[in-house]
Amino acid sequence: MAKTGPTYDSIMRDLQARHFSPIYILMGEESYFIDKISDYIAENVLQPEERDFNQNIVFGSDINAAQIVDLAKGYPMMAEYRVVIVKEAQNLRGTDVIEKYLKNPVKSTILVLCHKNGTIDRRKKLIGRSEALGVVFESKKMRESELPSFIASYLKQKNVTIDYKSTAMIADHIGSDLNRMISVLDKLLISLPEDNRVVVPEVIEKQIGVSKDFNAFELRSALVNRDVFKANQIIKYFDNNPKAGSIYAFLPLLFSYFQNLMIAYYAPSKNENAVAQFLDLRGGWAARDYITGMKNYSGKKTMQIIAKFREIDAKSKGINNPYTSTGDLMKELIFYILH
Repeated sequence: MAKTGPTYDSIMRDLQARHFSPIYILMGEESYFIDKISDYIAENVLQPEERDFNQNIVFGSDINAAQIVDLAKGYPMMAEYRVVIVKEAQNLRGTDVIEKYLKNPVKSTILVLCHKNGTIDRRKKLIGRSEALGVVFESKKMRESELPSFIASYLKQKNVTIDYKSTAMIADHIGSDLNRMISVLDKLLISLPEDNRVVVPEVIEKQIGVSKDFNAFELRSALVNRDVFKANQIIKYFDNNPKAGSIYAFLPLLFSYFQNLMIAYYAPSKNENAVAQFLDLRGGWAARDYITGMKNYSGKKTMQIIAKFREIDAKSKGINNPYTSTGDLMKELIFYILH
C-alpha cells in the first residue's frame, strides 16, 4: 500500500495541540492550504512580544539557502522556539545545505519552507530527511467534486448552514481557486443577518449574481433528468444574457458528470450506497443523479455523449471548424445529449 502523507487537517490538529516539528515543507499547486498552515505557525507558535527576536519571515528570491541555515541555527531569546518561514521557497537554489542542516537540526527551531506552484522532486534527500524528521505536505488542487463539501465545511465553522444546491451553485460559479472561493464566502457571511445564518439560492443570486434558476447546476440537473424544456430555457437565457457568463464554461462540469456516469455502469451493484462508494462520493445522496442518469441514458448513449464532448472540445480549438462559435457548439452538444 502506498504511503500517504499528512493531511491539512492532521497538521492543523498537531499545531493546535502545540506538537511542532523542526521542519515543514509545504508544497504544491494549491496555495490556500500552504498559506493557512504557514500563517498559523507565524501567528501562534510565539507570543507577540517574542516575535521580534525569534521569528524571521523571508522570501526565497531575497535570500540564499546558506543564510536560511544561519537563521535556523540561532537559538531563541527568552522564548521556547525560534521560527524561520521561507515564502516562495521555489525560488531557492542550492538547497543541499538545508539537507545537511537537517542531519542535526536545532531542536528549538521550526523551519518552514513554502514551495508554491509545483513540488520538490521527491527523490531529493531533502524530502526524505524532512519526512523522517518532520512534515512534508503536498497541497493539491481540489477536485470539482470536493468543492461543495469544502464550502459546507467552511461555513459550518462559522455557524452557517447551506443546502446542497447552493454549494453546487457557488462551486460551479467560482471553480477551484480556493482563495477566491473564501473571499466570496466571506462576502456571503457578512450579508447574513444574525437571526438567520442560512445560505439559500436566493441569497447567492442577490450577493454573487448567479441566477438561482439559470446556472450550471440547473443545466446539469436538466440533463440528468432529460428535461428538454428546462435545458433549452437555460441555453436561451445565456444567449440573451451574455454578461451572465458563457454557457460553454459549463463544459468541464457536464463532461465530469457523464464521465462518472460511464464509470457508474461498472459498479458491482446499482443501489445508491454502492454507486457512491464506487465513485468515491460522500454518501448515497450524492449518487442519486447517477442512478437517475443510468435510467435516462444507456451505456452506449453515454459513450457516444463522451465522444461528442471530445469532438466539441476539438472544434472549439479550431480543429475541423473554421466558423462555428463556441456558443453554437454548446447548443449542438446539448441537443445531441438530449436527443
